[in-house]
Amino acid sequence: MINQYNIHSSADKRRVTDRRSFSWRTVAHGYFRSRRHYPRRDAEAMPLFIDRHHPWLFFLATGTMLLSTLDAFFTLQLLNRGAIEVNPAMALALEYGSGVFAGSKMLLTGLGILALVYMSRCRMFKRVRAGLVLTTFFSMYACLICYQLILLMQ
Repeated sequence: MINQYNIHSSADKRRVTDRRSFSWRTVAHGYFRSRRHYPRRDAEAMPLFIDRHHPWLFFLATGTMLLSTLDAFFTLQLLNRGAIEVNPAMALALEYGSGVFAGSKMLLTGLGILALVYMSRCRMFKRVRAGLVLTTFFSMYACLICYQLILLMQ
């Protein structure tokens, strides 16, 4: 006959030690030793959230962040020459100083890029992949930088 107390005590032990607890070791292990690149089974569709992304997304994310930094620098240069900030959120940040302006610009751009990279395989509005949106932002920033360079040369 099985002792019912031993059954409950072993079940309680399993509840106490949860293997799925989160720590920074988990993050580091998941980053350096990630395994999910493709579907696990043949019948599975491509997973939406993966551990490793295509190198093109790294290029787009890094490039967009660099272009955003250039945009902040060129905007401050143009403001010194008499231009005005058209973006109302950034104009409000400029009232608190150039450091707040640059910091808020980098924070907002960085958070947006992280969200788009994380959801790069998801479809937005059931049509467009988020990775394509990141490509669009990169292209728009590149055009903006060219426009600002033309203004600075005049």
